[in-house]
Amino acid sequence: MLKRALLILVALAVLATSDAKAQEKSIVVASTTSTQDSGLFGYLLPIFKQRTGIDVKVVAQGTGQALDTARRGDADVVFVHAKSAEEKFLAEGFSLKRYPVMYNDFVLIGPQSDPAGVKGKDIVTALQVVKAKTAPFVSRGDRSGTHIAELNLWKEAGIDIAADKGPWYKEIGQGMGAALNMASVSNAYVLSDRGTWLAFKNRGDLAIAVEGDKRLFNQYGVMLVNPAKYPSVKKELGQQFIDWLVSPEGQKAIAGYKINGQQLFFPNASDPNA
Repeated sequence: MLKRALLILVALAVLATSDAKAQEKSIVVASTTSTQDSGLFGYLLPIFKQRTGIDVKVVAQGTGQALDTARRGDADVVFVHAKSAEEKFLAEGFSLKRYPVMYNDFVLIGPQSDPAGVKGKDIVTALQVVKAKTAPFVSRGDRSGTHIAELNLWKEAGIDIAADKGPWYKEIGQGMGAALNMASVSNAYVLSDRGTWLAFKNRGDLAIAVEGDKRLFNQYGVMLVNPAKYPSVKKELGQQFIDWLVSPEGQKAIAGYKINGQQLFFPNASDPNA
């Protein structure tokens, strides 16, 4: 009887150890709403898990919030799209290396009727016209990569949006999907990453108004949170995820994600300047 009880205890201990190991084989990735809302993670992560057995838990936020999550040590990896903010994160010692992964572009979305008359213009002229006509404009206002890009574009257009905004300029403090929904119901213009726009179902009367301007380029980078700052960081598993993303296999998987035949992201891990 005692022997049987001991065998049961040993078996339970082995099960507990294997459960703990299974739980350990997971990482937290702080990333942008665009990688989530576009459906990219839903496509990529099962491929990665099948290859490595590593489960990836995504915390989808604006880039600024995602970097702050990583700064607190609440993520193992950060995968975002605002190079200047990423370089600041590096300079502060929260990571030791940034890896370029992929790019797509931003697009200015607006009502199909184009009440401001910006279709076909470059992005700077388009924003100047939107401001001059006080056409409704939705801003994410959430310190995301898209929001940072939008603020930089207003600046390039010679507009101090903090000083010049009026009732026409709506800051919602939410993600890309919510911003597109708000633009759809209020017939407003909005800056979106192309990936989320292509995946967005509730378009209503919205369409692309401006695209193709080189100033609308949108680069993504990935970084391991510095384990010297946070010993809880799963260094080996996190690095495995990064190494896979930038490997030929990971890059091919990124290129293979399409919606209605359209590629959403373009791998460029081999470009050291990206």
